[in-house]
Amino acid sequence: MGDQTVTSPHSQEELRAFVRCLLKDLLALERMIDEGTIERGVRRVGAEQEMFLVDEHWRPAPLATRVIDRVQDPHVTTELALYNLELNLDPLVYGGDCLSRMEHQLIDLLVKVDGAAQEMGGKVVLTGILPTLRQADLALSNMTPNPRYRALNDALTALKGGHLYDFKIRGVDELLLQHDTVMVESCNASFQVHFQVGAEEFPRMYNIAQAAAGPVLAAGANSPMLFGRRLWRETRIALFEQAVDTRSSNEHLRERQARVSFGRDWVRHSVLDLFREDVARFRTVLGIDDWEDPLLALDEGRIPSLKALRLHNGTVYRWNRACYGILDGKPHLRIENRVLPSGPTPVDELANAAFWFGLIASLAKEVGDVTRRMAFEDAQDNFQAAARHGLESTFTWFDGRHVGARQLILEELLPMARDGLAMGGIYAKDVDRYLGALRDRVETGHTGARWQLASYKGLKETTAPGERLNALVAATRSRQQRNEPVARWEPARGEESGDFRTNFVRVDQYMTTDLFTVHEDEALDLVANLMEWEKIRHVPVEDSRSRLVGLVSYRSLLRLLARGMSKNGKAMAVREIMRRDPITITPDTNTLDAVQLMRKHRVGCLPVVKDGTLVGIVTERDFMNVAAGLLEEKLGG
Repeated sequence: MGDQTVTSPHSQEELRAFVRCLLKDLLALERMIDEGTIERGVRRVGAEQEMFLVDEHWRPAPLATRVIDRVQDPHVTTELALYNLELNLDPLVYGGDCLSRMEHQLIDLLVKVDGAAQEMGGKVVLTGILPTLRQADLALSNMTPNPRYRALNDALTALKGGHLYDFKIRGVDELLLQHDTVMVESCNASFQVHFQVGAEEFPRMYNIAQAAAGPVLAAGANSPMLFGRRLWRETRIALFEQAVDTRSSNEHLRERQARVSFGRDWVRHSVLDLFREDVARFRTVLGIDDWEDPLLALDEGRIPSLKALRLHNGTVYRWNRACYGILDGKPHLRIENRVLPSGPTPVDELANAAFWFGLIASLAKEVGDVTRRMAFEDAQDNFQAAARHGLESTFTWFDGRHVGARQLILEELLPMARDGLAMGGIYAKDVDRYLGALRDRVETGHTGARWQLASYKGLKETTAPGERLNALVAATRSRQQRNEPVARWEPARGEESGDFRTNFVRVDQYMTTDLFTVHEDEALDLVANLMEWEKIRHVPVEDSRSRLVGLVSYRSLLRLLARGMSKNGKAMAVREIMRRDPITITPDTNTLDAVQLMRKHRVGCLPVVKDGTLVGIVTERDFMNVAAGLLEEKLGG
């Protein structure tokens, strides 16, 4: 997240002062480019690993600050939520064994962090989106207590004008969600890789990175589920683009760009094109107290840190981001790839990185200026198609040619990536290891996203929803421990989630969410038929805003029939028989509490309500299934 010593500009004067700093930084960068101060002729690579921390029940565990205190390693740092962490790998000169060295350092750091987490009852899991996350986990109480994160949330929320963040993502299932903070961003974890380039070659190399984004993402997709819904192959893309979108819905007539985006066009002149556009389009949301005059620093022979520019750049989230940095006293430029998800394993992540590094190097030599071979809109469409469909995508590639993702990668791009890595002097055994893992993945179509979806489907007939999600996380964790490429992973099994009882602690782990409901003005005959057709004994009644207003039970229909009640042969309305203000529970209600509530009030079901909205239902049958499972576990043991 960059420099943590930040402030929120509280007045227009403070805001103007920060903008002046920002503009001076741009002038200083322009001067360094013109004078040849930016390091050239050196290739370096690096990476940032984001991860989730989970507890013994495979749920998010807010242990981040405690883990950091325990490991005492500068490579380990915080992220937005207390159940996230980030590792920063050392930059390495591109060539030789740099890829295997990155993997070894990554594994060493993961072992260290995981060991500290286990001492506190937690574990590390690498995945783009943690399947067991719940909306309740996105509370501000789980935000890392760091001034930067709170300031960022307050500033973006202010830009939003107090409106809620709206999320709509449609895949096999559909997600409709509203949230009031930027904590939804914490659902995402990525494996960000960096590639150092010279100032004079930046436009060409950055445009190549944009063109390559679609195929690289298609091969690495690993985030198909959120809140139990099957969405895009890489749902992170849609989720993050909406998570910090400060635009309001009434601005549809204006052409405004979101803070998270692929961009608007190719870079034509220099890296300054990107920085200037971001300063022009996006309001500053953070400030700094300590800053230097960058032009004075240059006059005195010092390299300026460009704190204001770097801070602002950290609040605009291009999927391929331009970065300025200083290493060993020399300023440099990097392309940061934010496309790739965390996981499934370190070897898979390095395979994705190797594919990207090699592809960029090879395309730079073989194609040169990609803007002559591809329209920007096609690169953008390819990226969105890859996020939605992964390896099942069809791309518009060079010269307007349409080709399937798998065919393009296997027949053209993998050989090019191999050549690009060889040109960089990467050891042949590492090229074989990493590109071989990626080839196996593409040939079989067995990406992390495909594994999750296939495993979830395979578990569907035998386990409850919460148990399926727990099994996914548990299986992911166990296979990551072996660092075996995802192409070889066997499907998740229900028993992998551990103690049966942990899958039924709260009602949201097994409640029915695919509901049949009626309106209070509808005919009672419809309710009777619903019960017969769907073999259900309770039908919730809700209004047009999905708020629960009543409940019709099978027992109440029987009573009506026994009394021979009618209404002069006319159809009765649901409201005439429904029970108003039924006993309800929330999704995080403890199972034992729900059982006791049901017994106390002698009811056969409990509607589950969150913020006044009906979200599920639990019935006597659900508790019988839980009891049967517990008996089987006990007697079987």
